[in-house]
Amino acid sequence: MDTVSAEQFLADQLSAVQRALVPPALKSAYSAVRLLVAQEPILQVASAADNRGRLIAWAVDLMFEKMLQTKQWPFDYQWRNFSQPTGRYLEIRLSHSVLSISQIANPDKQPRNVVFRENGRLNNEPFFDLDEFRDEREIQGLPHFLLVHGHQELKFAHIGVPHSAFRRDWIYKTPNLLNLLHPVASDLPAAESTDFESAMVLKEEIENWRKDHGA
Repeated sequence: MDTVSAEQFLADQLSAVQRALVPPALKSAYSAVRLLVAQEPILQVASAADNRGRLIAWAVDLMFEKMLQTKQWPFDYQWRNFSQPTGRYLEIRLSHSVLSISQIANPDKQPRNVVFRENGRLNNEPFFDLDEFRDEREIQGLPHFLLVHGHQELKFAHIGVPHSAFRRDWIYKTPNLLNLLHPVASDLPAAESTDFESAMVLKEEIENWRKDHGA
């Protein structure tokens, strides 16, 4: 299989225009939480402040679910159970990959190592230009992107392709999406024909994997 850069494959799966919808959705979610906390004294106690991230996570999930329901993001989605029955997470199904959302304090580090993210990272191994897998690429599952954003305060938002070796963190990560200019122009150079052809080959391989595994 020809190599496809993580940057180009992300551009294929989520356009610049679609990525431009991320900052306003996140800003609306964080603003809603600030308003809710200001109006509810029970959310202002120290123990509630320590868990404000949960409110933010729920608000972000709501905003993205609305984007999906209204087809601003024209993708399917589902609520998936964590491996342990502690809750669910939003899985957004792009044409040939999946995307999930996480809060992190440090944009240079991946989120904590839970099972579904671990599996997603492993699915990323064969697809991109990694020397250690250059001769062993094969489709094992759908590539997994992570949309990560600031924790208590919204200071950054990135979409990243996590590396399977946790200590190496990201194969690729977008610049801070909060700094996008509007109206949005593509933030990538025009794809060369070889990039396009490689992406098409990768997508064909993913389709074959889907047929073989009923995914």
